[in-house]
Amino acid sequence: MESPLGTVILYARDMQKSAAFYARHFGFVTSGEVVEGLIELKHPDGGAGILIHQAAKSVKLGQVGVKLSFHVKDVKAFAAQAALEGLAFGAVHEANGYAFANAKDPDKNSVSISSRAHRGAAA
Repeated sequence: MESPLGTVILYARDMQKSAAFYARHFGFVTSGEVVEGLIELKHPDGGAGILIHQAAKSVKLGQVGVKLSFHVKDVKAFAAQAALEGLAFGAVHEANGYAFANAKDPDKNSVSISSRAHRGAAA
């Protein structure tokens, strides 16, 4: 059975702020318009999309049950550029031929950048 991941739904206190975060720092495209209670983001290079949903006051955000991992070829270069735009990643870790670093979005959800998907691609 084929069932590729198509969409990640994120709950946010400020939907516009979260949509702008993923557009600015990870290249997602969005109109920012709320349609059926959601803001849709797509990436021009494909992959799973993101839907931003208004979080109820009772929803506890920022738990570590989910982490969004973005594929980048050069983690150090991406982190340096992100820092110039106001997104600070933690230390870059090296593991089994790839690198990764972690940060948080405006609602304290975990995000990472990782070169794991690109390891061995240069070979």
